[in-house]
Amino acid sequence: MQELLQKFISQVQQTSLLEYIAVVTGIASVFFSKKENILVYPVGLINTIIYVFLSIEGSLFGEASVNFYYTVMSIYGWILWTKKDQKHRIILQITNSSTKEWVQQLVFFASFYIAIFFALTWAKNAFYANTIPFLDAFASATAFTGMWLMAKKKVESWYWWIATNITSIPLYFIKGYVLTSVYYLVLLALAISGLIEWKRRARAVPQSSKFELANQ
Repeated sequence: MQELLQKFISQVQQTSLLEYIAVVTGIASVFFSKKENILVYPVGLINTIIYVFLSIEGSLFGEASVNFYYTVMSIYGWILWTKKDQKHRIILQITNSSTKEWVQQLVFFASFYIAIFFALTWAKNAFYANTIPFLDAFASATAFTGMWLMAKKKVESWYWWIATNITSIPLYFIKGYVLTSVYYLVLLALAISGLIEWKRRARAVPQSSKFELANQ
């Protein structure tokens, strides 16, 4: 325990101001998404753009590509969340996924998992020995799925984020990134809270709105 504490303090001392900003904006972004606040996207973009820069600077091109995807999806989600009808009402409402949408999610996840797993397996054998293909691929694929569903305001996005965070906590701990592991622990608590909040909001959406969304 003493060794872990010392490692954590050491990492905190070595963390740059830019990374601190990324961590704070990442936590703030998840908090705003829980509240269904549009600030989730501009604040989230600060987080992802910084991590793209830090990842490239550290030659972590896999992490850079993941955060680039987050950046693109943040712009996509920002557009969807701000769309209004002719009466200037926000169109997109928080809803639960249908059976068909669940199938789409699982296919989306499986496609990314397989592609990332084989890419990381090749990278591990070629030059990137620090990777753990089956865990890294799972964390990335669940995050990709969660980000996509968050843009569509689906309650189930939180299940995928919870899976991402649960996987990332031990993953980064094993790799020696204790501070990042704690960061994902905070995100896990926020994701569980977000799931509860979005379930409540989904129940409050009028049936007429749900029918309109289903037929868009």
